[in-house]
Amino acid sequence: MRIAKATQAGKHRKAQALQWLLTHSRAAKLLAVHRVTTNRGAKTPGVDKVIWRTGRQKLQAALNLKRHGYKPLPLRRHYIPKPNGKLRPLSIPTMHDRAMQALYALALAPIAETLADRNSYGFREGRRCADALEQCFNTLSRKSSASWILEGDIRACFDEINHDWLLQHVPMDKLLLQKWLKAGYWEKEQLFPTAAGTPQGGLISPLLANLALDGMEQAVKAVAAQPDKVNLVRYADDFVVTGTTRELLEQKIKPALVAFLQQRGLELSEQKTAITHIQTGFDFLGHTVRKFEDKLLIIPAERKVKILREKIRQKVQSASGFTQERLLRQLNPLLRGWANYYRNSCASQTFGKLDRYVFWRLWRWAARRHPTKTTAWRKRKYFSATAGKWDFGVHVRRKDGEHRVLKIYRLDRTKIERHIKVKGQANPYDSQYTEYFEKRRCFAWRVLWGGKQATPAKAP
Repeated sequence: MRIAKATQAGKHRKAQALQWLLTHSRAAKLLAVHRVTTNRGAKTPGVDKVIWRTGRQKLQAALNLKRHGYKPLPLRRHYIPKPNGKLRPLSIPTMHDRAMQALYALALAPIAETLADRNSYGFREGRRCADALEQCFNTLSRKSSASWILEGDIRACFDEINHDWLLQHVPMDKLLLQKWLKAGYWEKEQLFPTAAGTPQGGLISPLLANLALDGMEQAVKAVAAQPDKVNLVRYADDFVVTGTTRELLEQKIKPALVAFLQQRGLELSEQKTAITHIQTGFDFLGHTVRKFEDKLLIIPAERKVKILREKIRQKVQSASGFTQERLLRQLNPLLRGWANYYRNSCASQTFGKLDRYVFWRLWRWAARRHPTKTTAWRKRKYFSATAGKWDFGVHVRRKDGEHRVLKIYRLDRTKIERHIKVKGQANPYDSQYTEYFEKRRCFAWRVLWGGKQATPAKAP
């Protein structure tokens, strides 16, 4: 909070001194190691093949987080498939390098949050995809809203950011930053240099990318005659810009974006960048945003629905030898996660169609297992665990010895509710917003702190 306060006041030397204190504190080092050893990549080693498992190893790792004599090891290159069939390069630092990045990210995050654009929502504390989509709704839902949208996508954003720009503008230890950027990567028993970009796999990379793209909102508003009609909503390197006319977006907004990105060594992806009318609709963060006459609807994108159906089909077809319980434990996390992501959109109709698709897939699974049995027999065996309902379920025994019904997750039983967007100027490192973010985390606008039900109040 003191770093954020100093940054707001323009006291950059004081913020730098506070960063030094934080990165040399024992508590921050322990927190950095805890973050590295508890995230999803905790069991993924770097080129040294070292993983911290025991408490003694973690404590010793925290004590070894020292700037003096530090030299990062090369990154381990790994490739993951993309939806379009191509491969995305993933560069994985060692555990020690990840912990060092996490330590210095603690000191850089308050500055990044203080300097961030109001409508930037990716890789930021207290913000998520639903906030970006709600901002799209607020911007486009009125009758007087702009009707044209520029869908923007930055080509290979993480891989192409200019190192010189980062070293000149990122407010952190320049020596360490340069070491991380120039560490190189190890692939096929050979060391390759890194001339540009930040590693997709480094803990500090999302912060660096956000700092590089902050200022885009001011850049597009500066060239518009009516700045209030030009709105930018960005999530990481995906963004949309609204405008009153197609000519405005083509002749002013797009050149301003190209110039802004060029300074940072980036460029727009011509394949994914398009200008569309709101009546035609556009896809953003897995949703389709489209206006039907004067009514704006945000629904799950058809492409994402097809991907989910394909995943369900593959899981059910590959489970021909599974027990009913094992199949349920594979399907339920997939269905529940998908429903929770889309529960803030107009997804009721989509949920119902998917439930019917899941039902018939499971019915065919049961028919393949018992081709000579009758319909009534299959229903009794697989669809009668819940009395009076055709739910695919089974009775299972819990660890305490009690029985319960494990049944398929029904998407149409997910409650559709409007998301309450985070305030654009809210900063989790500003003391005046401490209570605000606590309430957002604890849903305190619905339930009082004592656990008693509160009367409906205005949401934050």
